[in-house]
Amino acid sequence: MRSILVNADRKADSEARIDAALELARHLDAHVTVLVDTPVSRYIAMDPMGGSYVISEALDKARGEDDAAAEAIEARLTRGDIAFEVIRSEQDPVPALAGAARLSDLVVVSRSSGIAGQLAMVARAPVLALPEGRKLSLPIRRAVIAWDGGEQAASALKAAIPLLQSCQVVKLVTVIEKSGGFPATDALRYLSRNGVHAEYEEYERRGSTEETLALAVNQTHAELLVMGAYGKSRLREFLFGGVTAHFLSDASAPAVLFSH
Repeated sequence: MRSILVNADRKADSEARIDAALELARHLDAHVTVLVDTPVSRYIAMDPMGGSYVISEALDKARGEDDAAAEAIEARLTRGDIAFEVIRSEQDPVPALAGAARLSDLVVVSRSSGIAGQLAMVARAPVLALPEGRKLSLPIRRAVIAWDGGEQAASALKAAIPLLQSCQVVKLVTVIEKSGGFPATDALRYLSRNGVHAEYEEYERRGSTEETLALAVNQTHAELLVMGAYGKSRLREFLFGGVTAHFLSDASAPAVLFSH
């Protein structure tokens, strides 16, 4: 991971999000790209005849405030020790980040942003969703990999290797509920080849899959959960909930690295 993209805005947790990206960059000897976005679509109104128009005064005000925020971020990062750039966009957040992520190795967002799941579906890079109000301490000491043998889980596992290599404890956890896919032995072998010596644990399903996986995360005192995003039908997860939805909404969950 040599190229880290972080979403910056004027919300309260933006500074913590940037700090996490900088810490990751120090840990991984990486470059940080900070995206400051002013979505024009938020300033388009509809008239009674079905037409649309831009609320120019509000848009100009938002652009000015975001330009100032971008300049402040640049001034702050210039005083630091990390290679960086600050970029601007006027797209909606998900397409803006997805576009910028095409040549990024990791995208850092806040779980409270509400865009992590959607972004994981369209970005060509894994997404790290940070818990609100908690600092990401590096190196990460304890991690859980949610393993169901699927393509999404395999993608997340591969993406997380640079973060897992310095962990003291890594557990590959399977909730027994379906057969097929990549065997856990293949996943353990892949981890070992990359210097990650993981323990394998199987959990009998207790209640829902997400509740069982949350139990494993809590028992491990994990600081990072690695998992595939929307391994089931996304529509099904939207209608009925699911593992991805659970860990995107659970305030007690650790940082989560998603990949689809």
